[in-house]
Amino acid sequence: MKLFGTNGVRGIANEYMTPQMVMDIVRSLGTYMGNKGTVAIGRDTRISGEMLKSAAIAGALSSGLTVIDVGIGPTPSVQYYVRDHADAGIVITASHNPREYNGIKLIAGDGTEMSREDEAKIEKIYFSREFQPATWQHTGDLRHDPNANALYMKGIMNAINADVVREKKFKVIADTGCGAGSLTLPFLLRQLGCEVIAINAQADGTFPSRNPEPTPDVLTQLSELVIKEKAQMGVAHDGDADRAVFFDENGKFIDEEVLLAMMAKYVLQQKKGTLVTPVSSSQRMLDVAKEAGVDLIWTAVGSINVARKMMEIGAVFGGEGNGGLIFPEHQYCRDGAMSCAKLLEIMAGGKKLSEMAKSVPTYFNSKTKVECHDPKAIMEKLKAEVTTGQMKVDTTDGVKIWYEDGWVLIRPSGTEPIIRIFAESGTKERAAELMNNGVQLVEKHA
Repeated sequence: MKLFGTNGVRGIANEYMTPQMVMDIVRSLGTYMGNKGTVAIGRDTRISGEMLKSAAIAGALSSGLTVIDVGIGPTPSVQYYVRDHADAGIVITASHNPREYNGIKLIAGDGTEMSREDEAKIEKIYFSREFQPATWQHTGDLRHDPNANALYMKGIMNAINADVVREKKFKVIADTGCGAGSLTLPFLLRQLGCEVIAINAQADGTFPSRNPEPTPDVLTQLSELVIKEKAQMGVAHDGDADRAVFFDENGKFIDEEVLLAMMAKYVLQQKKGTLVTPVSSSQRMLDVAKEAGVDLIWTAVGSINVARKMMEIGAVFGGEGNGGLIFPEHQYCRDGAMSCAKLLEIMAGGKKLSEMAKSVPTYFNSKTKVECHDPKAIMEKLKAEVTTGQMKVDTTDGVKIWYEDGWVLIRPSGTEPIIRIFAESGTKERAAELMNNGVQLVEKHA
């Protein structure tokens, strides 16, 4: 039985993601922690957040843990706080999922997401129902700390050259989507000397203007304002602000894979070192690494896998092609506000966002999914076939087949009976062809 997905546990609030479920997950965490220690708990702006946060607090207190309620804030803000002030953390969030969803994410004592191994141990306790409640006289204490977001923003300021950014007095349009970033990003930008025009920046868990996923089709107002106001940047967050997407000075959306590669390129100009990214990321990252003469490590999909590998090998930069960038000089987790601050630092050196985007290679992608009854069995047959042939194959996560002019990745969903297929090449036509090759492989073994 599976509880945790790629990033925590998520579902429709009060249907799948109930207070009882959240409380039991946290009771499992408390049992795993030996009924001792301090846990910081925060949430995003979703209207079900207070209900589920209360359940999380109850579960922690019943396990004998000391609880610090840090209120509403971005996931990376809670992670930054946990690293210095707690033994573990809990964030009530469904990240980019639609407004009716909510979820829970567990944070390790070093501020990173809980490891897969520790998640599995907590999951085992959850399904066995072998909770270890504290006795009545040893139930936990609850206190509140409203300073988590301020500490987090200060950490970002210390991780970049804030003075050079202030000198430029950039104009930035920020769309925080009524999510947790509404409490941090506009204020951080003002601290960086920017003229800020903030839209959808009221904390509103009904997300009245758009769903939390910051896709180009729901960010037309942001794009138009960048042009109208002659701004140098447009930036938008997802619901819990661990990711950010950007528009250049012409109001053009910067593809997240392009963002990842162009940031890697500029980081490597400052310091040489290894890059880390999931197997689902674009070949742009490989091209950037080769150009700089450094290694690129591919990991399984999921920011925790990227962060843990970065910590293990001392990588200088990593991230996913979804706007989730990881800067080790700040912290080992995806951080949308840090990404924004770092881009402004690079721009202060004289580079426009449009120029940065053009500095990395162009590729095209195609993706689809195939519904199937037993994805695991199909993947085992498929893997056996391709690994015995002459093709270059990576089985880090699913099956990634490399061709001379592109690649196709075939991997099962962690939560649905489907197999996802991603392909990339230098032309749209070839990307579509490689994707269809992947579909045929899946259907052959289905």
